[in-house]
Amino acid sequence: MARPSTRLITRERIMTTALRLVDEHGPEALTVSRVAAELGVKGPSLYNHIAGKAELVEGLRELLTERIGTGPAELRPWTVAATRWAHTYRTVFAAHPRVVPLLTAQPIRSAATLDAYERAYEVLREAGWPDAEVPAVVRAIEYFVVGSALDLITRDPDEAELGFEIGLSSLIGGLEDRLRRHLESAGRA
Repeated sequence: MARPSTRLITRERIMTTALRLVDEHGPEALTVSRVAAELGVKGPSLYNHIAGKAELVEGLRELLTERIGTGPAELRPWTVAATRWAHTYRTVFAAHPRVVPLLTAQPIRSAATLDAYERAYEVLREAGWPDAEVPAVVRAIEYFVVGSALDLITRDPDEAELGFEIGLSSLIGGLEDRLRRHLESAGRA
C-alpha cells in the first residue's frame, strides 16, 4: 500500500489534538499514545514529530503563547502593554484551564515562548525597570492572571470580571509606584 501524498500528521495537528484532549479529559489524558490514537495512528508515528510528552507540553505552551500573541509588547507606556497582555493572557488561559497544571510542571524550553518573554522584558527595561526586577514583575502579573483565569471558571463571570479588573488595576498601580520610587532613588524621575 502506497503512502499518501499529503502528510496526515503535522506538528500543528498533534498539538491541536493534544489541546482538545486536555480540555476535554484533563491533564492526565495527555500521553503520546492517546494523542496518536486520537489521530488514528500508532504512537511511534508521532516520534517523527515530537520526542515525547515533555515536547507535547512545550507544544501546548507554544500554541497558547501564539494565541496570546506579542502585540501588547508594541504598546506604550509599559502599563498599557502589561494591562493588554494580562487581559489577553487571561482570556487564553480561561479557555484552557486544564492545561495550566501541565505548563507549571516543567520549565520553559520553547524558543518561541522565550522570545515572547524577551519582548515583555524589553518593554519593562525600556520603562526603566532594573534588570534584576524584570522577571519578577512579569511573574507577579502572571501569577495574578493565571489565578484569575482559574477563578473565572468557578465564579459568576461578572463577579470574576470585577475582581480581575480591581486586582489588575491595583497590581499595575503598585508596580507603577515601585518603579517611580526606583527611578527617583536613581535620580531618573
